Parts: sequence; structure tokens; C-alpha cells
Amino acid sequence: MQVWVDADACPGVIKDILFRAAERARVRVTLVANQAMRVPASAYIRFVQVPAGLDVADRHIVERLAPGDLVITADIPLAAEAIEKGADVLSPRGERYTKENIRERLSMRNFMDELRGSGVSTGGPAALSHRDRQAFANGLDGLLARRAQ
Repeated sequence: MQVWVDADACPGVIKDILFRAAERARVRVTLVANQAMRVPASAYIRFVQVPAGLDVADRHIVERLAPGDLVITADIPLAAEAIEKGADVLSPRGERYTKENIRERLSMRNFMDELRGSGVSTGGPAALSHRDRQAFANGLDGLLARRAQ
């Protein structure tokens, strides 16, 4: 199992949780972004910078992930593609996307996109809370523990 992180929009506190988990579980974590970022020196953590452009990081992840890998993203279309390829997907808020719930998430995303396109202000996501961070850490630990079995 490898962990792929859609890193451009991933909150720093979530990256920190991932860095600690990489060392603890000895699992490779690859952050993919179109902007340079610092990552700790580690045999388990690497950073890939891709060119700027719409969905370039997403395509990089999808092209390289393998069934059983884990993808960390809040991007619903990326989550859907990763699930289709047999990956597990966890949002930075700790929500696990599955074959059973991804269609509903895609529909809601498209609906909200249409509202924004017609000029309706939908607001953005709420700030990441302590509860969200804890849900993410718990979800990550559960998926990594399953891998170790």
C-alpha cells in the first residue's frame, strides 16, 4: 500500500498527521502538488511537483495508483476515479469515500457547481475542526491497521 496525497489543498495539520503515520507504520506517503512544498527528510515520505494546470496532480495520482493504495483528497472527481481503480479514499475531514457513497457526493458537487455557475453564493467549507482532525487520524489509523493484517 502506498498513500497518495492531493497536496495542494491538503491542510498542514493533516500533512503532519500523515508524516507521523508514515514513520510509525513504515508506509510510503507521496504528496503531489503543483506548488513546491517542504516535507520532512524520510525514507517514507516523498514529494512530486507537477506542472501547473487543471487536474494535473489528480491525473498524476490516478495514473500511478494501484489497487489497495490509499488516496487522501477532498476532490470528489479524483475520489471517484481512485475508487474505480480499487483504491481506498479518505477526505481530510476523515470521511471515507466508497462505491456506495461516491455517486451521491458527485451529484451534490455537480449541483453546487451549477448553483455557483448561476451566481448563487454557496460559501466555502467550514474551517477544519479538532473533531475533523481526530476523525481523519482515526480513519487513517484504521486503514493502516487493516493493511498490516
